[in-house]
Amino acid sequence: MRITRTLTGLAITTAFVALAPIAAQAAATGSSDAVTAGTTSWGSYYAPRHAAKALGSLTATGEDHADIPVAGTVKISGKVYDLSRKPSCGLAVFRITYRDGKGNLPFKHHSVRDCSYGSPKRFAVRFKNVYQVELKVCSEPKSAKPSLNCLYAGTWKILYLSK
Repeated sequence: MRITRTLTGLAITTAFVALAPIAAQAAATGSSDAVTAGTTSWGSYYAPRHAAKALGSLTATGEDHADIPVAGTVKISGKVYDLSRKPSCGLAVFRITYRDGKGNLPFKHHSVRDCSYGSPKRFAVRFKNVYQVELKVCSEPKSAKPSLNCLYAGTWKILYLSK
């Protein structure tokens, strides 16, 4: 019985060691839309019920692979569409996680709003020392900032992750 357990444990360990490079490659290429460096297109991403849409490109330059890897500069450009005929606005909300001077990874939100049905709003923004960029597309009434429902309900789409 003891030998069987030992052999089973050895077989499982061997399988994990043999599959580790395959798992690492799958994680690196991943099924997410995350980018590690360079320029890539993202989108189209939609709000619930297809009431808004966002798409564009992201360019990451100057990656630093220190203790906390970050891109020196990330440029995000694209378009936001309001696809609802109701009095509402389409929002592309970006959550930018960056490295501060203390070695922490705080985040900030940047939103782009389009309240004109049928004509998209173009945007281009830049951020420095970026660790991760996430996107959420929402449709809601016009206001000064995105609602808590927009920010915290649903999932964020990862557009960029420094590795």
